[in-house]
Amino acid sequence: MTNLPLSSKLHRYLEYTKLSATLTYADVDQMILDAKQHNFVGICVPPFWVKKVSRDLGDADVQVVTVIGFPLGYQMTETKIQEMELAIQNGANELDVVMNLSAFKSKMPWVKIEIAKCASLAHKHGCLLKIILETAYLTDEEITTACKLCADAGADFVKTSTGFAAAGASIHHIQLMRKTLPSNVGIKASGGIKTAQQAIDLIEAGADRIGASAALEMISEKS
Repeated sequence: MTNLPLSSKLHRYLEYTKLSATLTYADVDQMILDAKQHNFVGICVPPFWVKKVSRDLGDADVQVVTVIGFPLGYQMTETKIQEMELAIQNGANELDVVMNLSAFKSKMPWVKIEIAKCASLAHKHGCLLKIILETAYLTDEEITTACKLCADAGADFVKTSTGFAAAGASIHHIQLMRKTLPSNVGIKASGGIKTAQQAIDLIEAGADRIGASAALEMISEKS
C-alpha cells in the first residue's frame, strides 16, 4: 500500500472495539459519541449491546460490528447461526465469527462447511462476514491453509485475533495472509494494537481494517 495521509484517513481503518467483560452502559454511550465525532469505520461491541449501538448511531456512517462464537470458537454451528440471526435482527452490519480451532486442528472438513453456512446467512442479509483465526495458536502453514479455506467458503474478511490470546496481530502474519488471500478478501488486524504507528505498519503490510480499543489514542497521536 502506498503511503497514506493518515492524519485524515486512519480513522476510516479503525473499528473502535471494546469487548471487556466489564463494559458498561456508560462506556457504550461514550463509544457511540466518539465514533460519531471521529467517523470511525465501525464500532465492535459484544452482542448484548448491538441493539443499543444500532439505534443510537442512527444514520451515522459507522458500521455496527459484533462477535460470534467468542472468544474460543468451539460452539456448535447451530449456536453460532442463532447468534448471528439475533445480531442481524438487532442491527449488526458485520459479524466477526471465531473459527472452530478445535475442529481445524483436528483437520475436520466441518470447518469449511460452518464458514460457508455463516457466509450464506450473512450475505442473505447484506452483512459482511469476518472469520477470526486466532493466529497466536497457528503455524504459518496453518494460517495459509485457514486463509484459503475462509476465502473458498465465502468469507469477506479474515481477522487475526480475538485479543484474548497471548499474542495479537503481527506484521509477519498480515503479510502472510495478504500473500495468500485473493484481493477481494479483506484482512482485519486486531489484538495488541496500541499506537498509531503500529496501525500504520499493519496497514502498509496489507491490513484493510484495524480493530483496537485504543482507537481514540491513535487518533489523538495523529491530530
